[in-house]
Amino acid sequence: MIRLEHVTKTYRKDAEEVRALQDASLRIEPGEFVAITGPSGSGKSTLMNLMGLLDRPDSGSYHLDESEVASLTPDDLAQLRNEKIGFVFQTFHLLPKTTAQENVELPLIYSSRRDISGLGALALEKVGLKDRAKHLPSELSGGQQQRVAIARALVNEPELILADEPTGNLDTQSGLEVLAIFQDLNRAGKTVVLVTHDAAVAEMAHRIVEIVDGRIVADRPVEDSKDARELLVGFGGDESPAVEASP
Repeated sequence: MIRLEHVTKTYRKDAEEVRALQDASLRIEPGEFVAITGPSGSGKSTLMNLMGLLDRPDSGSYHLDESEVASLTPDDLAQLRNEKIGFVFQTFHLLPKTTAQENVELPLIYSSRRDISGLGALALEKVGLKDRAKHLPSELSGGQQQRVAIARALVNEPELILADEPTGNLDTQSGLEVLAIFQDLNRAGKTVVLVTHDAAVAEMAHRIVEIVDGRIVADRPVEDSKDARELLVGFGGDESPAVEASP
């Protein structure tokens, strides 16, 4: 699904050039769950932005489902993002005066699908928030807000989920509930790429890619990945249902 070859990305900061990525090569197959780790400023988010078609590399190549990104127009990139990629961020990015369901349905405005009725409610049901559809973000806990953000990422039924520090603003239990949803999505066939600085979170994935100073320095399988739902037992269980594959 994802193929980056010798990708470099440089930013200019205070008249100095900062090499965010240096000769990075990475392949991610359909259905994988990959954690990208590294210290602050290592290039994790830059790599995520490139994979999510939010930025372009200065050199090297990026193929998403065999489409070479460099050859695509801005409109092509926007359509590809909307149809194939769901984004989840650390800070939720929910509109404060808009209900949970309305937030979830925002990506549908740009959808090319003919029938979008009921998709927002279905996405909320998948993350266990059907009864919170009419609530504003201020009426939800941090964990619930992040689940609304996940539902928004799911509403167009993308093949790829990109999550940038999705548990960074959450307590332990809420973080585990969110990670359980990502694991369920992966079991249901979604490709999940998760950026995190937390080693315990990374161990929930099936593969860990480590970045230091813009270079990929390690790429290893997780021999015995942790099951978030099993860890939740100590907190009295998880209120969100398991996410099943779309029909």
